[in-house]
Amino acid sequence: MAIREGTRERPVDARRDALIGHLGRSLDRAYALAAVILGDRADAEEATHDAVCTAWRGIDGLREPERVEAWFTRILVNACRDRLRRRKVRPIRVELDGATAAASAVDDAFERIDATDELARALLALSPQHRAVVVLRYWDDLPVDEIAIRTGERAGTVKSRLHYALNSLRAVWDRADAERRTPR
Repeated sequence: MAIREGTRERPVDARRDALIGHLGRSLDRAYALAAVILGDRADAEEATHDAVCTAWRGIDGLREPERVEAWFTRILVNACRDRLRRRKVRPIRVELDGATAAASAVDDAFERIDATDELARALLALSPQHRAVVVLRYWDDLPVDEIAIRTGERAGTVKSRLHYALNSLRAVWDRADAERRTPR
């Protein structure tokens, strides 16, 4: 490693500084992303921890410090995928902040809760790859090209996964909607 010369930093120092700065700004958001992908807070904490450790140990893999966010998100998504692959039992309910906001009537509130649970179950039924692209697109509001960078896939693959995942979610939603409309 080179020694500091005046005010110039060594490349590894710039990468470490970029990672530390990113984690200081975005660790809560990374945990929230993991929680949505995994549907379990404890798993999300562990996946986030694993991602931070992996990023720190693999800091040499960060070629461009200005792209630290995309680089770290890719590590985090991979940590979530690994946890999902190892998981034997999937939870049937996931909490989505604000999705069950109080409604003006009790019936409306129960309908919303039921719809949210149904959508959460449908999201959890997706494969880890499909769930990751849906969460990155609609929860993290990323364009397809950014999702491709963060997942290590081609943009066409991301588009295809979004298409099939949304079709699957739409089918579940339509079935649940039809059941809600059917008089009992």
